[in-house]
Parts: sequence; structure tokens; C-alpha cells
Amino acid sequence: MPRKPPPRRKPASVQRPRQPLPPRRAASVARPADASARSTRALEFFLRTLPSAWRDRTRDLLVLVRMDRPVGALLLLWPTWWALWLAASDFPPWKPLLVFTAGVFLMRAAGCAMNDYADRDLDPQVQRTAGRPLAAGRVTPRAALVVFAVLSLLAFALVLLFTNRLTIELSFAGAALAALYPFSKRYTSLPQVVLGAAFGWGIPMAFAAVTDALPPVCWLLFLGNVLFSTIYDTEYAMVDREEDIKAGAKSTAILFGDADLPILGVLMCTFILCMALVGARVPLGWPYWISLCVVAALFAWQLRGMRDRDRAHCFAAFRNNNWAGCVVWLGISLALAMR
Repeated sequence: MPRKPPPRRKPASVQRPRQPLPPRRAASVARPADASARSTRALEFFLRTLPSAWRDRTRDLLVLVRMDRPVGALLLLWPTWWALWLAASDFPPWKPLLVFTAGVFLMRAAGCAMNDYADRDLDPQVQRTAGRPLAAGRVTPRAALVVFAVLSLLAFALVLLFTNRLTIELSFAGAALAALYPFSKRYTSLPQVVLGAAFGWGIPMAFAAVTDALPPVCWLLFLGNVLFSTIYDTEYAMVDREEDIKAGAKSTAILFGDADLPILGVLMCTFILCMALVGARVPLGWPYWISLCVVAALFAWQLRGMRDRDRAHCFAAFRNNNWAGCVVWLGISLALAMR
């Protein structure tokens, strides 16, 4: 009886070497090192609703304007709300509240696009910013300028259509500060102060929109915001200090050097004193004074956490200022409501 031929073995599958991702796909995988995980998940959920051909481009534009990091917009929002509540001496009218809240997010997004344009040669040299869309080559410098122009025009349209002449006149200075700040770190060691003026310009604009005037308390509050912005942006700059020195950028973190924490402590005390003068001038009741005590405790926590100058601890201190700004707003709103 003839023997059956042995069953034919299937040839072993040869594992093909992994092909590198196409340049566009590979670039889209990268993320800025300081992106918020929660916000990134929200962005990805939104992007799944779009046609697949649009997702990478839309993601890059949203990351360009920091939609993956809303804390920066909140740090700009709280002082604007301080001004709106104080200008109205109560809950502000709905129109300026909506206009200025939308304007905060539009101008912050526009400022981020201009910032990345100005830093397009510096960001690739810094670990935290190397994954930003413009630094990584996923967005062109021209596109960043177009985004800045479009968002700035939208913010100006809100002011033009829904506010008064004084607010419109002030908006030109605000736009100039927003465009100037990103370039200031090349020419001055105090770019954080310029940021404070740019971020705080919504304060006189808010008073102008609600009262059509610029009372002394408006400028006292503006000074407080310059101090507040200098505090949190110095903490932010401490994260990148060593790389900024190599790249040739300037900041208060570099200027202060080993005296950074003592100087931050002085700035924090000065901010609380400035806000105490605001509370005495208005005047505001006990909820506001409790809020300043809470802010002082938050500042103490920040300084304690940064004592080793660890990058993660400095970044955590920076983010903690969102709570400081919120607490001040709660103090103002509750004190006014209890009058």
C-alpha cells in the first residue's frame, strides 16, 4: 500500500519589518510635554466626530492655540471677572460678561499662535515645547499668523459691536500688547511683566464697558494682576530655565537666579497687599478677606513645593495659581452679594 505523502506544511510567516509612519502621521503622534491629559482626551473625543481627513490638521490647529491646556485661559479669565464684578458692584450685566468671557478665550488663543510664531526657532531647543505644532513642523509660520489675525479680528468684532467707544479705543492697546509680548523675551529680562500687562488689559476694558470710566481702583486691580502674572509666569519659566539659557531666551526666572524663591515670596506678599488695598477701597466684606488668607496659604504651598526647584514641582505651582485666581473671584462675588 503506497504511503501517503506527509501533509504540506504552511510556510512560516515572515515578520515584515515595521514601516516608519508617514511624515504627517508620525508628526501627529507627538504631543507637547505639558499638555493636559484630561483636555487631550476631550479633544480626541471631539476629533472623532470629524471626517478622518480633517482630524490631523484640526488637532494641530487646536493644539497650536492651546486647547489642550485650558489653564492659561483660566488664568486670564479670573482677573477679567474680578474687574467685571467690581465694576458692576454686583453680578455684571450679561452682555459684557459674555463678550469678555468669549474675548478672553479668543485673545488667549490668538496670543498663543503669535507666541509660537515668535518662538519658532527657540521652541525646538526646549524639551517641553519641542512637540508644539509649529516647532515640530506640523503647522507653518504663515498659518500661525493667519490664525492670530482671524482670532484677533473676531475678538475686535465683539468689542466693536457690543461695547462703547472707550472700550474700543482701549482694545487697540490690548491688541498691541498681545502681539508685543511674544517678542519681548528676546530683548528684555522682564517678559513676565509684559505678559502681566497684556493679560491684565482686559481689566480697564471691563471697567470701561460697564461704567464708561476708569476709576483708580481699576488701575490698582491692574497692578495686582501684573504682580499675579509675574508670579505664575516666573514659576512657569523656572521649568525651562536651563534650556532657555542655552537657547538665548530671557525671563525673570533667569534674571532672579538663586534668589528666585525669596523674590517670588516678596511678589506674593506685594500682590496680597495690593489686593487688600482694592478690598479696602471698594470696600469688600469678610468673604473677600478670607479669600486673601486662602490665597496666602496657596502661595506658601507653592513656595514649599518649589524649594528643590524640581521641574514637575515648579509646573505644579504654576497650575495651582488657577485656584488662587478662582478663590479671589469667589471672595469678590460673595462679598458683593452680601452687601
